[in-house]
Amino acid sequence: MSTTVEKHVFQAEVNEVLSLVVNSLYSHREVFLRELISNAADAIDQLNFRSLTEHTLLGGDKDLRIELIRDEKANTLTIRDNGVGMTREELISHLGTIARSGSKKLMQSLSAEQKKDITLIGQFGVGFYSAFLVADSVTVVSRKAGSEDAWVWESEAKGDFEVRPGQRNQRGTDVILHLKDDAKEYAEEWPVREVVRKYSDYVRWPIKMEVEQGHGDDKKIEWITLNAARALWTRSKSELDDAQYQEFYKALSHDWQEPLAWTHFKVEGTHELAGLLYIPSKAPFDLVEKRKGGVRLFVKRVFIMDDAQEIVPEWLRFLRGVVDSEDLPLNVSREILQKDATTRFIKKQVVGKTISLLEDLAKEGETERTVDGETKKVRRYETFWEEFGRVLKEGVYHDIESRERLAGLLRFHSSSNDGWHGLQDYVARMPADQKSIYYVAADSLATAKASPHIEALKKRGFEVLLMTDTIDEWIVDALREFDGKPFVSAAKGALDLPESDEQKQAKEEKQKHFGPMLERVQKVLDANVKTVRVTDRLTDSPACLVSDEHGMSARQERVLREAGHEVPNQKRILELNPDHAVVKKMEALQDEAQFADWSSLLYDQALLAEGTLPADPAAFSKRVAALMAKA
Repeated sequence: MSTTVEKHVFQAEVNEVLSLVVNSLYSHREVFLRELISNAADAIDQLNFRSLTEHTLLGGDKDLRIELIRDEKANTLTIRDNGVGMTREELISHLGTIARSGSKKLMQSLSAEQKKDITLIGQFGVGFYSAFLVADSVTVVSRKAGSEDAWVWESEAKGDFEVRPGQRNQRGTDVILHLKDDAKEYAEEWPVREVVRKYSDYVRWPIKMEVEQGHGDDKKIEWITLNAARALWTRSKSELDDAQYQEFYKALSHDWQEPLAWTHFKVEGTHELAGLLYIPSKAPFDLVEKRKGGVRLFVKRVFIMDDAQEIVPEWLRFLRGVVDSEDLPLNVSREILQKDATTRFIKKQVVGKTISLLEDLAKEGETERTVDGETKKVRRYETFWEEFGRVLKEGVYHDIESRERLAGLLRFHSSSNDGWHGLQDYVARMPADQKSIYYVAADSLATAKASPHIEALKKRGFEVLLMTDTIDEWIVDALREFDGKPFVSAAKGALDLPESDEQKQAKEEKQKHFGPMLERVQKVLDANVKTVRVTDRLTDSPACLVSDEHGMSARQERVLREAGHEVPNQKRILELNPDHAVVKKMEALQDEAQFADWSSLLYDQALLAEGTLPADPAAFSKRVAALMAKA
């Protein structure tokens, strides 16, 4: 083995994170022990799982445990485990970089003020670096299970770290904290015992520490177990309080914020199952792109795998927690999970329990929550929707079995008033003569509110849902209806508004009266529009473009093209407002060149009103300038 001491420089984002940890989280420094114990427990979990198939891996050291070793004279605290251990490469990768966390991208996007916000730290996944809250320097000695070589990693968090060969008699890892002068209490017995009891009592592996027992001449040093070592999810709800649930979540997820909500359940019968699922308060910055989840699978309290995608659908990837099955085999693999009937049962339970939790939140009124250190009255479901609504919509599209229940959890903006609105509330407010749920899709809320397509609907007192997410129109296409009321796009087909016989006759007469003019407009715009017709959709605007009733909207076309898909150009229908002064004046124009300019201007104006740029912005500008000059 080489005896060379290697010097490595931390990745740039690690330095930033270390600075953030040391300078912004000082008042929360006791959590360092929770994080390091959690890491040690993960290492033992991994070893325990591998030993199910690699039977010689444990060797003679089968008593899996975490040890806390205090040295008040040397002013050190060591967190020792006999878990899976790390190789030289893993020490460099895991402790010298944050290569897969996306932290650099996030750090670059933070303002100076945001970097001071301790609630952001949970987004980095930097549990190990919390050691520097209490330590001037940290030494890690590790030996990989199945290897004879041990390695030492050491750093003072000043921009670099060293890696060199070391000595360790058995597999596992020692994290040795050289404590700061103002953190000496963490080399003492009772502060350590209190932190373990507070944060890590649930850890399933025994956390042991040497303490002085007895009195007088009977005093002796003994190893004792500090934690109850009983999986939290197996305990009765009546035994637990909110603080215990919250601390378990923080240790499990490495999130420094409290969870928004959780559900603790047990299922008994043909299959036995226990679980504890959490909804975080904040979405990670890469939630939409990231496809990994955060639910761990256990079998009979034995850790099997992180990110159990086979039991948690992709659209619930925001969940954190654990699921523990009594029925799956201990040597279960992802391939077995994909085909197993028990897996399908577990997945159904996870989906059902989560939807029930969200339904309860949706019914809940305002509650007091501490947000960024300030107590506010909030509706928890609205908080959830703003953070995770985009991902939940994926479930409406992909999960046919859950679609109806998920539809009740959807929230949209509305033309009636500000805030979020559910479909149940919309239907309850519908006038007696309204038969459909109307919506309009746009790139922004301001564009949707100003859309010419909804003018007549608003005038009649019909509420319109304002959809600004790129996925919204596909969601509506998948749903088709809600509570027996069909979804109707204000920008597609004929609105088929309730009208009297007199109104129908008047509309037909206008279409007939303007027929010659419509033919002239059609001739000018034939390359761009399918047909031209008068409309009752508009009250204030002169024109708008609509798609066929069952066609793709212009916005859907644009989204698909931006995603790299080939989409054939579809001509749309140009609708003119026969009562608008511009349309009436156009009818009287005899100069064909001027008429052509006006027709092109109306078409380009209709594009702009829906948020689309004209095909030839320069020509549009020239026409507007010429019209202004004549005016």
